[in-house]
Amino acid sequence: MSVNLYWGIHMTNAKPALDAQFDFFVPYVADLSLRDQRETMERPFFSLAKRKRLKPIEYVSPDGGTFVNVYPNQEFGMATIWDADILIWAASYLNDMKRKGQNDIPRTIKYHPHDLLKAIGRRTGGRQYHLLREGLGRLQSTTVVTNIRAHKGKKQRQFSWIESWTDHMDEDTGMSKGMSVTLADWFYEGILMDGGVLAIDPQYFTITGGRERWLYRVARKHAGGAGETGFAIGMATLFEKSGAEGQFRRFKYEILKIVRENAVPQYHFCIEGTDENPLIRMTRRSDLLEPDKPTTMTRKKPRARPQKVKEHLPQLPFPNHLTEQTILLVRENFPGWDIYALKAQYDTWITEKTDRAPTDYNKAFFGFVRSYDKANR
Repeated sequence: MSVNLYWGIHMTNAKPALDAQFDFFVPYVADLSLRDQRETMERPFFSLAKRKRLKPIEYVSPDGGTFVNVYPNQEFGMATIWDADILIWAASYLNDMKRKGQNDIPRTIKYHPHDLLKAIGRRTGGRQYHLLREGLGRLQSTTVVTNIRAHKGKKQRQFSWIESWTDHMDEDTGMSKGMSVTLADWFYEGILMDGGVLAIDPQYFTITGGRERWLYRVARKHAGGAGETGFAIGMATLFEKSGAEGQFRRFKYEILKIVRENAVPQYHFCIEGTDENPLIRMTRRSDLLEPDKPTTMTRKKPRARPQKVKEHLPQLPFPNHLTEQTILLVRENFPGWDIYALKAQYDTWITEKTDRAPTDYNKAFFGFVRSYDKANR
């Protein structure tokens, strides 16, 4: 079964009549504040390729504490990063209900496909409805096994992105009268938990390349609140986190090409380090602005980035890796803060004086966040 995974980004105005039984109002993108589920933005949960992927993803974090395994259906293939747009729409819709203080937020969403397609910037012709159904099929048939957010006493959780979906068809016209989708418990819980979603720009939906889309999500996750220093990550680590098929050499070539083009919305990318072991620095473009007058913002000329990482990044004489346990504890006890922005601030603070080096980095970081939360909550 061949599947075309490219969806257009233009829109039409025709809208079929909505069946009366579908009484949930789904906001258009102009009304909906877009949100992405935080834990899906960094780990390799989706295929980045437009062709059908049949090779599983098997990822283990560098500290061995986190794993993500993704298994495709042999007929439909693996859910793609384009299919994940449906999940972004669902996360945005439910988060909007949560923000408005609504009770009994449903795990099953009823909607008209026309509204969903418009919200994620897709065409609304017959072919796009067909591609939407194929995407829903991949989201339901792809199996994910992970220990991220496994409940106490359990080693892992297994799920598909959506538990089920239904398309109610008009028997006379063959057109959809409305659809419904039931989200997986794991994904639903991730949307509703404190700090579980991050805002994204609508321009994300205009990104056509799979690697570019994934880089945007990584940048949003890590560099979104990191300030003008941004966030840097090694190419080898980036490769592992992507779950991309193919050789590292090819991945490196394609990522460096994307970085040099520097056309991903909202984020500025640059290369640091050596040719053998390059680092990709990601910085929010708005953080490259400086105030000229109280009500005016002017862009700085691009600053020369250092060739040596040690000239730009604090070089700490001890490991400064946050464990998954620390990240979970911080989110549970101090929800709402950008952990990686606080980490960058903490690392900078450590380097200001030699006597600030902690004996237990993760314990000291937790104490830092506790003090920060108390002072700024």
